[in-house]
Amino acid sequence: MHGEDDQIVPYQNACVKSAELLKNGKLIIYPGFPHGMPTTEAATINKELLAFIES
Repeated sequence: MHGEDDQIVPYQNACVKSAELLKNGKLIIYPGFPHGMPTTEAATINKELLAFIES
């Protein structure tokens, strides 16, 4: 999971390669979400994390 608007760790520099390296990696990019998205967008992030864990 990564916010498209993350100014601290731009997703092009970090998460694309990380998702490729993980055996069961899944990348979800949220348009407009910031670096602190687990706090500012907790409802969305928690829903996605739970779905991933249950899959």
